[in-house]
Amino acid sequence: MFLTSINPATGETIAHYDEMSDETVSALIDEGHSAWQAWRRTAIAERAAPLRNAARLLHERKRDYAELMAREMGKPLDQGEAEIEKCAWVCDYYADNAESFLSPQVIESDASKSYVAFEPLGVVLAVMPWNFPFWQLFRFLAPALMAGNGGILKHASNVQGCALAIEQLVRDAGFPSDLFRVALVGSGQVEAMIAHPKIVAVTLTGSTDAGKAVAAVAGKHLKKTVLELGGSDPYLILEDADLDAATTTCVNARLLNSGQSCIAAKRFIVVDAVRRRFEALFVSKMRKQKMGDPLADGAIDLGPQARTDLRDELHAQVTASVEAGARLLCGGVVPAGAGAFYPPTVLTDVTPGMAAYDEELFGPVAAIIPVADEAEAIRVANDSLFGLGAAVFTQDVARGERIAREELHAGSCFVNGLVKSDPRLPFGGVKQSGYGRELSAFGIREFVNIKTVWVG
Repeated sequence: MFLTSINPATGETIAHYDEMSDETVSALIDEGHSAWQAWRRTAIAERAAPLRNAARLLHERKRDYAELMAREMGKPLDQGEAEIEKCAWVCDYYADNAESFLSPQVIESDASKSYVAFEPLGVVLAVMPWNFPFWQLFRFLAPALMAGNGGILKHASNVQGCALAIEQLVRDAGFPSDLFRVALVGSGQVEAMIAHPKIVAVTLTGSTDAGKAVAAVAGKHLKKTVLELGGSDPYLILEDADLDAATTTCVNARLLNSGQSCIAAKRFIVVDAVRRRFEALFVSKMRKQKMGDPLADGAIDLGPQARTDLRDELHAQVTASVEAGARLLCGGVVPAGAGAFYPPTVLTDVTPGMAAYDEELFGPVAAIIPVADEAEAIRVANDSLFGLGAAVFTQDVARGERIAREELHAGSCFVNGLVKSDPRLPFGGVKQSGYGRELSAFGIREFVNIKTVWVG
């Protein structure tokens, strides 16, 4: 059996990778555990040196890695370079801050001395998706290694070139041999990897169904999980919003990574007072976005979808929504020719029961949901199985902050801005968008033993 990488812009096969046997994967985990035994006793300051090297190498190789992502999953070059720069940022961030995040915390008690220490757990399995093939991994890897853990990566089948490039970079940065390894396997081998006695925990970024499957297996073996799953982020457009600024942000939020992001804006909940003006501006700006070859340097705004089957599933959701009564304002037609391309698409008059209302649209399709007022906008925003991100647009900043803080059910709530992850802030969701947090001090403490030490 083998894994295949296909260029989604052309349909051409890039490479085949032989799947590893169960025995080979088990040996990788054993070797990772052995490497971890020494790494866990390495001072945090010493762990920072190879992580800073990784940041430097990411800067130096960003063009090569951006081209690799463009070929394997269709990311436009400028977006790929930005992704690599963000990976370098998270490496430097944890190299600078991990020691303070993991310093023992003294707590007064009836002991002569008592404190909380943070100790590494061991080798963590990372099951990662194709849409941000470097960033999704580095936002786990940087804090995990700085905390003294090891890692095994099971990457999405279509981005094995990216996976192996990351493994080589970690090695080149000077981390111990075998501390981080890539398992070239399909999803069928994940259960056995979770069950391996030397895998101590699992982190997964992916679909809600994948998260449920991994959580079930990990729960059976009593292993910690952190899950970042799907999202159907609502963007609330209130009657006092700056519509020109809001629509520019909304277009960028919907089309980032060709619309293939868990925290992309997906549902645009617009109050009736500004609905027509919002639609006109939004559609005009969506139509101006250029689609094409992701290797065309700086010339395009979105590339192809990562696979043709994913493009076809997205189109089926659009078609079903139109048949159920949604109106198509632009896009919605599969282009002729090779590649998994799908144009910027806007649906309006979206209501409950439609695919565009109830399901995640993982591609460049925007669903406009009309509402009467703020109260209905909040109700509709929360009327979702998901709870990853949300945004509200209003010129009354205090009003926007109140809605974000008190009303919206999501892990990250933004006011007058595009929802995004940031190494300095915790990231994760609620409801079927998962649990646990990545990034910031919260993220590095997910995979440690929070140990109480009491001295009489």
